[in-house]
Amino acid sequence: MVVWFWIGIALFSFPFIAVGLGLAMAYLYVRWKYMGFLTRIFQEKPLFVVPRGEPDPHAEEATLPTIDGLALRGCYFRTTASQRRGVILFGLEFGSNRWACRQYCQALIGAGYDVFAVEPRNQGDSERDPNYEPLQWVTDRDVADMRVAVSYLRSRPDADPNGIGIFGISKGGSTGLLIAASDPWVKCVATDGMYGTHTTMVPYMQRWIQIYSGNRRIQKVLPGWFYGMVGTVGVKRVARNRGVTYPSVEKAATKLNRPLLMIHGEGDTYIKPEMAASLFARASGTKKLWLVPKAKHNQALHIAGDEYNRTVVEFFDRHLAEESQELVPVG
Repeated sequence: MVVWFWIGIALFSFPFIAVGLGLAMAYLYVRWKYMGFLTRIFQEKPLFVVPRGEPDPHAEEATLPTIDGLALRGCYFRTTASQRRGVILFGLEFGSNRWACRQYCQALIGAGYDVFAVEPRNQGDSERDPNYEPLQWVTDRDVADMRVAVSYLRSRPDADPNGIGIFGISKGGSTGLLIAASDPWVKCVATDGMYGTHTTMVPYMQRWIQIYSGNRRIQKVLPGWFYGMVGTVGVKRVARNRGVTYPSVEKAATKLNRPLLMIHGEGDTYIKPEMAASLFARASGTKKLWLVPKAKHNQALHIAGDEYNRTVVEFFDRHLAEESQELVPVG
């Protein structure tokens, strides 16, 4: 009787064992065959036309020391309205300079918000870290540099005791989300073209397999989580080789318990709308996703114009200004 019991257990378990062995073999095969492609493509820089602004004499320039001794350059714009409604930290896209914030924040400055933009290390006029080469992916260095900017705003004599909002473009939006998820002084966050590593990488990996592999069965059988597992190993390998870590924007989104406005170009061919939707679905709390028709990556402002500015101002009016106990007279 005992023998038949164990035989039954073995027969019942065999399909699961076979599937497990099959996935293990597939994992080893994909890792051996395609890991080189993954790590190489992950480190390729996209060809973007990066906006840069010109210095503005109306801005207050600032130099911020990092914890490892570098100097970051920033610019602080005071609102042109009669009363200040809040303070917003602007997260720059990869490669742009601090003055590029003007085109995105002019409406906010006129609506009653002070805006502060700071260039992370190795970008713009900020000092260079010789042991660091930034890519389009958010690293621990980017997060540390934005935390320095938050600390600066908190320490200013005119700091808003009620907290700040964050408005970030592309990589700057992803970094801003990571900060907002862990710092309660950040009351809300708006992003344009934000992306995460996992939600971007997995769809591209599935595409790479189709390009580099003629094995149709592998392409159809392997689930999305399998690609994610292989991708995680690849990202850790790249991180180890480059001496950085790549924090998870996806995990930060699940922890975010404050308002989020996520703007994305419906015509974005780099961070596709379904990638943005996948990241947005992970966010908790009050949230809104606005897919701007015909807009490519980071082009929503140029397509939507006045509607873009109105949407951003209304978001901060509702979730930052209304949270303040009192308006601050300017000057």
